[in-house]
This record gives sequence, structure tokens and C-alpha cells, in this order.
Amino acid sequence: MLGDWLEQLGSSASTPGGGAAAALAAASGAALVEMVVNLTVGKNAYAEHEAYVRPIGEEARQLRLRALELAGADQAAFDAVMAAYGLAKQTDEEKAARSLAIQTATAEAAQPPLRVAGVAARIIELAASLPGRSNRNVLSDVGVAASLAVSALESAAINVEVNLATLKDETVRSELRRELDAHVATGQLGREIVGNVRRGVSG
Repeated sequence: MLGDWLEQLGSSASTPGGGAAAALAAASGAALVEMVVNLTVGKNAYAEHEAYVRPIGEEARQLRLRALELAGADQAAFDAVMAAYGLAKQTDEEKAARSLAIQTATAEAAQPPLRVAGVAARIIELAASLPGRSNRNVLSDVGVAASLAVSALESAAINVEVNLATLKDETVRSELRRELDAHVATGQLGREIVGNVRRGVSG
């Protein structure tokens, strides 16, 4: 099934594209956080941390499911933008209606990757809370989870920004930019996790 999706991603079809790929990276990062928790819970060596890490795994599961939903939402939003560009533009009235439809669809298309960025930022925060409380034998997977989440975050940001570039409403652009910047700031934490884990596993 994943192979089929990747086949479609690599095809000449316009969707799925980068936005959906960003969502899949986020979902993968969330799944790794889940895995680390599942390999920690029930282990005597980490019994004192079980009450702390269990909710992390539960939240990571919800984020994984949300990211997969957003992959589909991103594809639908892009299709809506393409449909708007395909509207008639012969008369002044048609041109005005088409322009409005494009702007509306573009603003909507910025939402799925913006939500992916939020999901990715939260995955980074969850990953940051695991070292020292989770199974040290899968510390590398914490690092990979953070790395994937950073990639998802940066990829989602690209897809938000490509939509912002064509929006004319400065108020809408500013609001979207402000929310995106808040998520992007978490990327530094993710990079720190990756660095710390690499040093930790290299001995």
C-alpha cells in the first residue's frame, strides 16, 4: 500500500505532492515516538517512568492519525486550487469571480501544511520529553523521530510559504505567517535532540 502511494507520488500526477509527503514524514515521526513508549511501558527498569511516558504514546498515536488525515486534506486543497485556476475568464465578471476563487482556495490550501507544521512541532516536543525516561536501547529511534519531525516541519513550511506568496490579503498572510513562525521555532529543539542523540549513541 505504501509502495503504491510512493509510486503515485513519483508519477507525473500533481497530487500527492510535497505537502502530503511532509504529512507522511510527520506521521512516521509520531509512530516512532509511539514505538519508543511501547518498548518502555511494562519494562521493570522503567517502571517509575511508566505513568509519565504512557500519555506521550497515546498523544503520539493521535498525532499520527491526524497527520495521515492532513495528507489527504492537502491533496484535496491543491485540487481545489487547480479547479479555481481552471474557471472561465472571458468576461470581466468571470475574471473577478475566478480571481476571488483562486484567492479563497489558496488561503484554504495553506491550512493543511500549517496544521502539519503544528503536528510536527508537537512531535518534536514529545520526542524531547523521552530521553532519560524511556528505554535507552531505542534512543536512536527518538533521534530519528525528531529528525523526521524537523523535516516534516520544514517541508510543511515550504508549502505554506508557496501559498502565502500568491495571497493578496495582507491580514490573512500575516496571520498565517505568525502561526507558522511559532511552529517553525520548535525546529531548533528538534535539531538539538538529533545532535544529543547522535552524541549519545556514538559513545
